[in-house]
Amino acid sequence: MLFIKKSRDLGLVGLLLTISILTKADGAAARLDFSPRIQLAYFEVQKLRLDKARALLEEERKSNPDNGALIYVENYADMYYLLISEDRAAYNKLSKKEDERLDALMALPDNSPYQRLLRAEVRLHWAFAKLKFGNEVSGCWDIIKAYRLLEENRKKFPTFVPTLKSLGLLHVLIGSVPEQYTWVTRTLGLSGDIPGGLRELQKVENTETLFRQEAQLIDLLLHAYTLQLNESQFRELKRMPAGQPDNLLLHFFATSVLMKEGRSEEALAILNKAPRSSAYIPFPFLDYLRAEILLQKGQYDSAYGYYDKFQRNFKGFNFLKDSYFKQFLCRWLTNRDAEANTLIARVPKVGKTITESDGYAEKFAETYLDEQVKDEQKILFEARYASDGGYLRGALAKLDGYSENSFSEIANQAEFNYRRGRILQKMGEANEAMPYFDRAIQLTQSSSLYFGPSSALQLGYIYKELRNKPQAVSYFKKAMSYKKHEYKNSIDNKARAALSSM
Repeated sequence: MLFIKKSRDLGLVGLLLTISILTKADGAAARLDFSPRIQLAYFEVQKLRLDKARALLEEERKSNPDNGALIYVENYADMYYLLISEDRAAYNKLSKKEDERLDALMALPDNSPYQRLLRAEVRLHWAFAKLKFGNEVSGCWDIIKAYRLLEENRKKFPTFVPTLKSLGLLHVLIGSVPEQYTWVTRTLGLSGDIPGGLRELQKVENTETLFRQEAQLIDLLLHAYTLQLNESQFRELKRMPAGQPDNLLLHFFATSVLMKEGRSEEALAILNKAPRSSAYIPFPFLDYLRAEILLQKGQYDSAYGYYDKFQRNFKGFNFLKDSYFKQFLCRWLTNRDAEANTLIARVPKVGKTITESDGYAEKFAETYLDEQVKDEQKILFEARYASDGGYLRGALAKLDGYSENSFSEIANQAEFNYRRGRILQKMGEANEAMPYFDRAIQLTQSSSLYFGPSSALQLGYIYKELRNKPQAVSYFKKAMSYKKHEYKNSIDNKARAALSSM
């Protein structure tokens, strides 16, 4: 993803022409041309102005229909459309173009480093789309084939830096695979290396113009969802949408990552500035994100309205179960049980369980409809979501006056300990948090409750910060030892990545 600051005023067309000339110098001039028009289309895709991007691509097609760069950017636009819209009819139609585009890219000269690179990129685009639509086997094979193309390209063209963007991503992801599955990656010839992958991404960021922003986003995403972000990265995360106020992707990216990191008030400030007009692809998920923040703030009626807006405008299948579950909470936590019961009954009837949050919503609905949920859990939900958003003092205040003995069931006792420990940890009171995490682990032995593995993961992070490597390793391994729980994939990936980075 290319990022050019307007403030530099270098002359956009001049810079594009320079990049185009440099690209042609690789010997693929007849078949590969990152022309100014192609690059402008690439920028528009990154801003999620897909109609403008496609109009530029159609202009390019009239004059250079066999341009490999055109095929690449067109595929890039299709990926974003499918990931955002979750339009299954479009997925079924567009997925037939994967082999056609790969065959066309094979016509590029074999002595061009872009031939294998663009084939790998197209495969990765389709891998992400297939995984989104639940076609996991085919998506995984595309990842494997992309990895092999990138490794081959690196060996054939060792000084060609763009190869490292996606190869660095794959090296980090493969390096964070849980230990029990590493035999699969070894059998398939896939090599993971978290520190090495991060260095590869940083090399792209430092030396490339065309792929710099995409490498930056990948780097930040990997730290947010697999490793940990530092304060410098948080500053960069907030700087990017401020530097490009017309870039919807960057606003979405910063909002979602800040929310994930428990900084929802900062996320809301960025979300409020996100551009939304007919020039951009419809993006109902932004209403879902706003609803999530309002839920965390305890503004239940407003949150309910934005979840409803999301449901009315979204034509996809992910987060539907979760949104109805959250609407249930908006009514249940305000003691409107009749409305709440109608909403929770909707959960099993809508959407899919591809995402962890949808899986959790369906499992909770089953438990609630079996009358296994008690009102004592309401305070735990309120503390959970306030804590998730970073509203820590409010979250802690909700639990004041409660103790483990305030709850009749072991699951709720374990959650109380985990929630209080997590809030204290986020407030910088790690020493006070540790006994609560240990107690949550004790209460969840031999169970499928996620509070135990989550507590072990956080204790691993605490001991890592304290530079107590043996204890950190012990707790990260313990986090991975739990067999079945709602968040096993994400917790195992984080624990594995932490172990690999030590």
